[in-house]
Amino acid sequence: MSADQQVYLEHRKLLFSVAYRVLGSAADAEDAVQDAWIKWSAADRSQVAEPKAYLTRIVSNLALERLRSTQHKRETYVGPWLPEPILTTGDTAEAVTDAESVSMAMLVVLETLSPLERAVFVLKEVFGFSHAEIAEAVERSEAAVRQAAHRAREHVRARRPRFTADRSRQRKVTEQFFAAVTGGDINTLMELLSPDVTLWTDGGGKVRQALRPVVGAQTVASWFAAVGTVTYQGVEPADMRAELTEINGGPGILFRAPDRVIATVTFGFDADGRITAIHNVANPDKLRAVADGTPHDVGRW
Repeated sequence: MSADQQVYLEHRKLLFSVAYRVLGSAADAEDAVQDAWIKWSAADRSQVAEPKAYLTRIVSNLALERLRSTQHKRETYVGPWLPEPILTTGDTAEAVTDAESVSMAMLVVLETLSPLERAVFVLKEVFGFSHAEIAEAVERSEAAVRQAAHRAREHVRARRPRFTADRSRQRKVTEQFFAAVTGGDINTLMELLSPDVTLWTDGGGKVRQALRPVVGAQTVASWFAAVGTVTYQGVEPADMRAELTEINGGPGILFRAPDRVIATVTFGFDADGRITAIHNVANPDKLRAVADGTPHDVGRW
């Protein structure tokens, strides 16, 4: 392995971590990381003083370009557009800042930013880059980056959950939810859900899902209590398996058919540990990273 390859591989996890948060898609993030390798290979590296900063600048710009090119596709998506889930490692779960910044709830909030605001927010708030470094990465003036950072920070602050339960409480509630769903226990589900809980389901027009958010504890509890009693995507209840796993930095549920992953479920919580939001991804195009079975370390490196 050449020295240039070693440098790239040393920073590859960081590059994916940046690109995934900017794009909300593991497939697009992997493409951006691969394109970064191509640019790195072709660059005059004798002029590169800081490989980490240089590579981050490359992948940030690539991710920003890719995000702009996918905006129309997301705006015309069938039903709610949710980020592509990934399996994450226990290390991410232990680092609260890392876990929150890659959570489904945060990635959904980031979707409401402009592409530039999103890239600036990720680089500044998650990875701690200076305004000057970000300006170079996204090819904007430092003043423009400062303005974008301010707008993004205020926007995210207004929309992110103000309070959330501690991680042990989240895991306990997820386990209780899992037991209630697999047992069809609607009463326990009702106890775990906030009265105004909202369920978003993403089938992307590929599989049958709700095209609008499902709101209210009774409706959402009934939805999940039926999971073990109805055929779903051609899979009989007896052939469906559910398992607890870590998804996007927090506890989640993976639903499997004998031959494929068919859905993921992740949660948002209030300070008391009640479930306030549920994100259900069933679009098969978005489940490839999870189906691969490889957990991602998306720390800040």
